[in-house]
Formats: sequence, C-alpha cells, structure tokens
Amino acid sequence: MSVMVVRKKAMRKWEKLPGRNTFCCDGRIMMARQKGIFYLTVFLILGTCALFFAFECRYLAVQLSPAIPVFAVVLFLFAMAMLLRTSFSDPGVIPRALPDEAAFIEMEIEATNGTVPQGQRPPPRIKNFQINNQIVKLKYCYTCKIFRPPRASHCSICDNCVERFDHHCPWVGNCVGKRNYRYFYLFILSLSLLTIYIFTFNIVYVALKSLKIGFLNTLKETPGTVLEVLICFFTLWSVVGLTGFHTFLVALNQTTNEDIKGAWTGKNRVQNPYSHGNIVKNCCEVLCGPLPPSVLDRRGILQQEESGAQRASSTRGPSMPEKSSTQEPGAAQALGAQAVGSTREGSSSPMHQSAVPMLPLSPTGMPEETQPSAVELPAQPRNDGPTEH
Repeated sequence: MSVMVVRKKAMRKWEKLPGRNTFCCDGRIMMARQKGIFYLTVFLILGTCALFFAFECRYLAVQLSPAIPVFAVVLFLFAMAMLLRTSFSDPGVIPRALPDEAAFIEMEIEATNGTVPQGQRPPPRIKNFQINNQIVKLKYCYTCKIFRPPRASHCSICDNCVERFDHHCPWVGNCVGKRNYRYFYLFILSLSLLTIYIFTFNIVYVALKSLKIGFLNTLKETPGTVLEVLICFFTLWSVVGLTGFHTFLVALNQTTNEDIKGAWTGKNRVQNPYSHGNIVKNCCEVLCGPLPPSVLDRRGILQQEESGAQRASSTRGPSMPEKSSTQEPGAAQALGAQAVGSTREGSSSPMHQSAVPMLPLSPTGMPEETQPSAVELPAQPRNDGPTEH
C-alpha cells in the first residue's frame, strides 16, 4: 500500500525573485550585486568625518564655538541615514508577468498586428496612452514580458523594470526610482553641505594654526588636515554639480533618463505631461508626495510542496492481489486543479509565482498510468471426483 506524504516548506518570496539583486536580513535589505563602489562611498564619508572629528573639531570648539562639532555631527548622521535608506530600499521594481499572463499578452499582440510573414521585421510593440492631453507610448519589455508603465524603464545592471526610473547609481549600490528618489536627492544635498562645511572649517583651522606656528609648520603637524582638504576639494565639484543638476530636474518634474533621451526636448518639442508648470508644485510632488508601497512583497510566504512516497505492504491472504494505489484520472485532475487554485490564492499579492500541477508518481519515479484495480485470474477446471458411467 503506497501512502503519499506531503510536506510544506515555507520560503520567502525574495528567495525566488528574478533579476540580479542581493537580499540581506531576510529580504528587508535589497541592493544590486555590484556593491564595491558603494563600500568606497561609505569609506570616504566615514574616513573624512573621522579625521575631522578627531583633529579639527576639538580645536575649533575651544577657539570658536562648541556648536561647530554639533552641527557637523547632525549633517553626518543625516547624510549617512539618507545613503543607507537609498541603498537598502526597493527603488520601485515591477514584478514580471506569469507564464499565463505573458501568453495572453502575446495573443493580444498577434491579434492586433496580425501574422508577420517570414523574413519581415515585426512592428514595434507599443501602446499609446494619454496623459494630460499628451500621447505617451508604453513600450513592451521582452525580459519582463509586460508593457512598462509610463516613465518606467528596464535596468540592464539589476535586470528589472523600475517604475519612474531615474538612473542606476553605483555610488549608492542601487537603482534610483520612484520609491527612493527623494532619499537620493536628500543624500546628495546633505553630502554637498557636509563637504562644504568640512572644507571651510579645515581652511579656518589651517589659518588659525598658521597665525601661531606658521603655514609650513601647520602643514607638517597636521597631515590629516591636508588629506581632508584634498578629498573635499575633488569631491566638492562633482557632488555639488550633481546636486544642482537634480535640483533642476526636480523643478521640472523630470528624470535623468528622460533628460538624456530628450523625451520632452526633442525635435517634436512635446511638453512634459507630468509637469505642473509650477516649481513649487513639482518639488512638492517629487519630494513630499505620498510614497507608494513596494509591490514585490519580498517577505511574503511562498509555500512549496515536497511530496515523498512511503510504501507499506500488507497481506490479507494468499490469494488476495495487492490493491493498486493508482488514482483515477478524474481524481488526479481534481487534485491538480485544487493545487493550482491554492497556488493562485497564495500568489494574490503583486509578486507572482507560476504554479504547475504535478502528476502522481509511481515508485520508479515515472508518471503512473491508469491500471485496473483487480487482476482477473484464469478459470481453473473443477474436480468433483470420478465420473460415473
């Protein structure tokens, strides 16, 4: 007698997510796989601020004001918080289509475009969408098998479609999109202020020390200050310039991807349908608008069934055949439909998982075929004794 034992193994959905991302802390932290430059960013910020707090802050607090190190600590903590918030969060990844959904979209496309003869290039897969009396094209993603929402784009590094995609920033080790753009902007803004602050007070420190022991002696006694000045000087131009560029984009309610492609400043001179025509309204929408929740449901529970067969034979008599454990076709179909239904209910969250009904397996590991439940034995001749004549 064969008994089917089903064990449910609980898994988090982030363990099965496609794309090139890494997850930590049971799916709470989401980053790109290439994190080397992110570690360099953290090292430069921590190293520069540590030198400033160790050498210049004590002298400046005594000579000028104790508020100088306090304000530096506030800027440092805020910049690090915004950096980690940008790096560890979901930028707005859009889930990929299920196989059934992808097949349905393919059928719609074929019905719209018709059959393309061999040797001819198929027409582009584009849908027109109207926003504020402007026609916006929704492009089809061949990797995610979806029509991307407006302003979304596929990141080739993370291999995901990101909503309101701005750019992929290696310095923060993540994509910058709809869900973390405000934190990215606040990070580069606070980092610019922190760099200017440290650079300015390093110059003040060198000037005050030079009045007492001379300029050359000051440089010899404080090599850490010289290193800070060099780091801040070369960092200042890039960070401040980047902050100014993104301030310009926020004022226009535009993304870096749209600006590079010239989506609203090309030959057609199409106006930006997302702009309110007011700098204050654009800034409020980008930086102060409601933050949409993540549609990935990374820490959701994904049930996977592991089936194993345990066989226990029992004899009821010498002439009793062993009863076949094969299920009838109707029962197998009902169980398969039940498994598909339960899987679809479990995947009702935005993060989809495909479900494939499993056929019952025989002890040899191959799908079982329907067999008769009883074995017919050939009739034996009946011996009632000698025949009388």
